[in-house]
Amino acid sequence: MTADKAEIERIFKRFDANGDGKISSSELGDALKQLGKAPEEVQRMMAQMDTDGDGSISLQEFSDFLHANTAFIQDFAKLLS
Repeated sequence: MTADKAEIERIFKRFDANGDGKISSSELGDALKQLGKAPEEVQRMMAQMDTDGDGSISLQEFSDFLHANTAFIQDFAKLLS
């Protein structure tokens, strides 16, 4: 499954709980916890997504991750329903 830009932005905004334009590790953890992901998986995914190492995930990093890991799109989209 592929996602268009608008769908990726909707998912990103759902993860970005405080609306600051980036996803922190705690925001990622909160969202993934709702999907039943373990804390270790959250840490692994944070490391994969945060390619510039600034401690947060930008929309571009999130989009790049989803385009490279399309299996996650369907899981993440569950948070929108």
